Order: sequence, then structure tokens, then C-alpha cells
Amino acid sequence: MPSLIQLVDIPQRGDARGGLAVADLGGALPFPVRRVYWIHGTTPGVSRGFHAHRKLRQLCVCVAGSVRMSLFDGRREESVTLDSPSKGLLVGPGLWREMHDFSPGCVLMVFADAEYDEADYIRDREAFIRHVHSS
Repeated sequence: MPSLIQLVDIPQRGDARGGLAVADLGGALPFPVRRVYWIHGTTPGVSRGFHAHRKLRQLCVCVAGSVRMSLFDGRREESVTLDSPSKGLLVGPGLWREMHDFSPGCVLMVFADAEYDEADYIRDREAFIRHVHSS
């Protein structure tokens, strides 16, 4: 059974001045980007997410600090800690996602293939499980 965790390499460059991570919107990402947002300034001990999307695809990149991402497909759950700007977590539709253990100063950048659409969200875990099992 394939893993729920799909990591994408983010091209890196650097020299004596420091590093540069590059996500060319024309080809480095696995889908055309329609929206970019970032989560920052999280309160210690607070978790986020707790939803799934019907259609939306996202690539989550922790550009500073670290965060633990948990994905659930209605049957099994897997977690991964994102702690490098050189790796992105691909989160497709039909996956429940939760974000835990934000480090101080964490910045989680998210690239999405569509603009915000409240109708695409499933915000109740039991409703998500029913949705998965009816598909």
C-alpha cells in the first residue's frame, strides 16, 4: 500500500552568503499554483488544520522551524515532521490533515492549486470518513 506521505524536493542553491530555495511556478511544483499562504506566529501547544478537501491539492513547505503534519485517508494515518525548506509535503484531495507541534518561529508556506472555496472543505472528521467510504 503506498505511503500517504509524498515528499517533493524543492531546488536549493547557495554559496557563502547563505541558501536560496526556488519554487518556479512554471514547473518545479507538481501543479499550477493559484494561491499561496503561510501560517506563522502560532501559539505554543496549539494545533491547526482538522479538515480535508474534496478537490484541492497543496504543497506544504516549512520555510522556518518545524511542524508535524498528520495525514489520514479514512483508514490509516501517517505523520511526518517538516523541518527543512528543501522538502515539501504534497497533500492531495481526500486526505484529512492536522498540524501539530509548531516550533517557535515556525513558518509553514502552502502552495495551492485553487483559490479559497469553503464548499471544498470537509471540517468534521466523521463526515470525512463517511465521504471516503461512500466514494
